[in-house]
This record gives sequence, C-alpha cells and structure tokens, in this order.
Amino acid sequence: MEKKPHFVRREFPPREVSPVSLALLLAAILLLNAFLYLFLNKFYISSGRAETDSGLCPFGHFRLGTVKNCSPWLSCEAINREVRKLKCVGEGAVKKVFLSEWKENKVVLSQLTNSELKEDFLHGLKMLKALQSKHVVRLLGYCQQQFTILTEYHPLGSLRGLNETLHIPRYKGMNTWHRRLMLAIDYVSIIRYLHSSPLGTLVMCDSNDLDKVLSQYLLTSDFRILVNDLDALPLVNRSAGRLVKCGHRELQGEFVAPEQRWPYGEEVPFEDDLMPPYDEKTDIWKIPDVSNFFLGHVEGSDIVRLHLFDIHAACKKKDPAERPSAQEVLDTYRKVLTLLIREVAMPGTREML
Repeated sequence: MEKKPHFVRREFPPREVSPVSLALLLAAILLLNAFLYLFLNKFYISSGRAETDSGLCPFGHFRLGTVKNCSPWLSCEAINREVRKLKCVGEGAVKKVFLSEWKENKVVLSQLTNSELKEDFLHGLKMLKALQSKHVVRLLGYCQQQFTILTEYHPLGSLRGLNETLHIPRYKGMNTWHRRLMLAIDYVSIIRYLHSSPLGTLVMCDSNDLDKVLSQYLLTSDFRILVNDLDALPLVNRSAGRLVKCGHRELQGEFVAPEQRWPYGEEVPFEDDLMPPYDEKTDIWKIPDVSNFFLGHVEGSDIVRLHLFDIHAACKKKDPAERPSAQEVLDTYRKVLTLLIREVAMPGTREML
C-alpha cells in the first residue's frame, strides 16, 4: 500500500530588520508625509487664497496672455476700432457670442440679440464687473450703449464638452478621479464665492437642468473652472426679508429644488404671484447632481462617491434650512481629497512594513 507523503509544517523565525533598513524606511515615510503636506498645503493655498487674487489687475483693468502690464478695460471706441469678429460660436436667449481677435489675441465678443432682455444683459454686465476674481471669466471691455461685452477666450469651451475633451489624446491623462474631484471642488468653490460675494448672497438661477448649469461655466486650458454667464444672479437679503424666484414660469423636474416647484398641486393652475420665493439653498440641492457629472465613471470615482455620500444626502434634504452651506460642502470635499490622496500614497509604505 502506497504511503501518502507526510507534510511537516515548518516554523520560520521572524525576519530581523537591520537598524539601517529601519532608518531608511522611517526616512521614506517622513519624506512621503512631507511631500503630501507640501502638495496639500499648496492646493489649499491655491483654493483658499483671497477671492480677489493679488495676481489680478486693479479694478477696471486686465492683463491678457504673456503681457505683464495691465490695460484699462476697452471702451466702445476701442472695441469698434480694434476688435475683429471671426465667427459666431454660440447664441442664447439673451446674446450672441462671437470668436473675435484683438491685437493677435483670441477674445470673445457677446452682443445682445433680444432688446426685450436688455435688463438681463445689463445685469450680467454689472455682475461681471463687480465679481472679477479667480472664479469669474476675465472682463476685457464693454460698450453699454451698444450692448456688447468683451471677455477672455478659453478654447476648451463650456463644461458641456468636458467628457469629449477628456477623450482627446492630449487630455486623456487628466481623466482621473483626482482631477475630476478637483473640478468638483472648483465648482463648489464658485458657489461658495457667489453665496458670500462682495455684493451679498447671490443665487445661480440659470440652473434648471444639468445641461443649463454646465453651459454657464468654462473649462480653462489648465483644467480649472470659471463662471461665465451671470445674467440671472438675484440677491438674497434675509435681514431685509428679500428672497428670490428664478424666473416667472413654473419649474419642474427632480433637478430643481423642491421649494422651486409649484407647491399647490396640479389642480391649482400655476400663478407666479402665488409662488413662494426661496433662498440660495436651491444651489446646494443641485451640487450632488453636478458633482456626479464631474466624477464620471473612471477608476476610483465610485470610491469618491462613497466618501461624499453623507454630505450629498444632506444637500438633498427637503427642508432647505437643513441643507449644509456651500462652505461646509467645500470643507468636506477638501477633506475627502486629502483622505484619498493619503490612502493612495500610503499602501506602498505599508507593504514595506
């Protein structure tokens, strides 16, 4: 009868780590932590610096391209004389947009198309002038008499084309959870800025569906977000009892906040005078849907969504008063970014241990 082989379990002595190896390992950990600290510190300084960036020109001036000196906003005469239209690149309810040229620089010229909406156009110009900062597209000039506005050109266009841009070979390296989360942080930073702007608490009213929201923002060549369209930006003033309504028509759909929908049921016809006003928390309701678009479906994006689940659930509270502020959402997003970068950075070090 054939004997079955007998396996003897061998005990291996614990592996000793030499003092030199341990010192190198500790040095590597300290170096990694120092690198992580410097990276995050640089990111937070960039994200949290003064809203009116010191690198910007004084009010009423701009700097374009590689030019070091600031120039005053172009006047009607300068725009008519020095700006050349190249082609129409877009048209909305309020204005038509032309890719143009000024002193060998590509620029954007916007012109009013509907005289009935001139108040919206002028409001957008007023907001653009007053809110110039690192969050807002750069104003180069305007002609109020002719209802024209000149702004900086960004070749990647609006955020509606984000996914298409990320599939272009030169930008595929940007298509990561990390870069997409930073775009979401940029977006929430803009909402936070509007809610605590120099003019007071402003509500982003051109946001009745995702496509409309994305069309209001530009993607820069270094993958930052700028708000571009400020035509519908009413002011909330709680101390004066002033709330807002985004337009005079009935809003529908799950994208808009519950308080923006007609509250009296289908049996009561919509009447603008009976529609209750609301505050800036409508912007908070929309953050999870917009961020979900930013995160996309790349490797790691579901992990990011998991970490953001609680704050997004809070954003979707039916009672606006129970939703977090834009600052609280922004703080959470930054904490999640810090946590996930650490989790990505540390596994290799754990294996060395």
